[in-house]
Amino acid sequence: MSGPALPWATPVQPMAADSLLVFLLQVGVLLLTAILLGRLAARLGLPAIVGELTAGVLLGPSLFGWLAPSAAHWLLPSDPAQMHLLDAVGQVAVLLLVGLTGIEMDLAMIRRRGATAVRVSLAGLLVPLALGIGLGHPLARLLDIGSADRQMFAIFLGVAMCVSAIPVIAKTLMDMDLVHRDVGQLTLAAGMVDDAFGWLMLSVISAMTLGGLTAGDLLHAVGSLLLVMCLAALLRGPVVRRALRLCRGSDERTVAVAAAMMLLAAAGTQALGLEAVLGAYLCGMLIGSSGEFDQVRTASLRMVVLAVLAPVFFATAGLRIDLRALREPAVLLAASAVLAVAIVGKFAGAYLGARLSRLSRWEALALGAGMNARGVIEVIVAMVGLRLGILDTRTYTIIVLVAVVTSVMAPPLLRMAMQRVDATEEETLRLVASGRMAARGSPERA
Repeated sequence: MSGPALPWATPVQPMAADSLLVFLLQVGVLLLTAILLGRLAARLGLPAIVGELTAGVLLGPSLFGWLAPSAAHWLLPSDPAQMHLLDAVGQVAVLLLVGLTGIEMDLAMIRRRGATAVRVSLAGLLVPLALGIGLGHPLARLLDIGSADRQMFAIFLGVAMCVSAIPVIAKTLMDMDLVHRDVGQLTLAAGMVDDAFGWLMLSVISAMTLGGLTAGDLLHAVGSLLLVMCLAALLRGPVVRRALRLCRGSDERTVAVAAAMMLLAAAGTQALGLEAVLGAYLCGMLIGSSGEFDQVRTASLRMVVLAVLAPVFFATAGLRIDLRALREPAVLLAASAVLAVAIVGKFAGAYLGARLSRLSRWEALALGAGMNARGVIEVIVAMVGLRLGILDTRTYTIIVLVAVVTSVMAPPLLRMAMQRVDATEEETLRLVASGRMAARGSPERA
């Protein structure tokens, strides 16, 4: 008598031809539209990410879904399985983008100026958190949210105001060639602290919503974070450096192994209940500090991530925005209030932290502009709130609108501030080492 079939012995049905066709068209249309609008944004003096986000908005329910609903439903069906294929491409893109950001981090500068990053981050956390919670209660009454849910909504709104989007900040800084400037490095360092706090608070809110928070849950989250940091410090030499040394002689293998390590590190932090982005970012920093990943290999990874994967990711994020909800006066008023609080809170907090660290006024404004970008991280936070039942369609749209508007605002404000910040000798040396010098030998202006 034969036993039950082993799961790995059971043949897996291939993807249906129709599903494959729709998936290929989705990726192709999103990528082409994102490239075209990204190029248009560049011609207008904006980073490509502005056009890439706009591509998703135009192809989503705000325009294409409204003008041609039948065609939009065929190209972008509501079937979760079909959309999950597109989301999977986006997740790989964002993890490699964040990992690439970690590779280009100057850890020596962060160690020297870590206190500044912490001050900027804490101020950039506490001010918008307090303002968001304070706004949450009157906003809940305006939108007629049940009294039992108002406290949770207010806390959630405060957390949503805190986060900064490392993927958006990273792409913006890379597009503007500012990732090697001190302000760029400080923005990324402070943004990582903000996001780590945001993910921790989101875990707390999720536990409270799903049945209460125990001391064990909190200890597990903190313990997992400490474990990841210890493993990162221990594995740099015996694992990361040795793996890259085994690939010497082949740039292709080195880049492939680096990408694999970043994805595996992301899987590790995800398995521990932390965010996958954290693992990819830490692994990228280990790769960059290993001494085995030179500028040529970094450029090869940048080519794949920034030219193909990132545009698809940002365009996919824009698909989830439905601006038609703003036709309701109450929703429009609430959106205006949340947007104002989000911008003022983040700018004020980052500016205060920077000035307390004795940075110049323009450096402080540049930090505020960079950290103000909420981007896709805010979209993910909004999706979690929707899944938990804290947000409805209207409040979800409001928070996503904040993500888009602040991401579009960041590049021109950052450009304006950085034009008034002279490059230091250390930044010049960093730019020379990375190969990003203008023909006359001075750092390229963003």
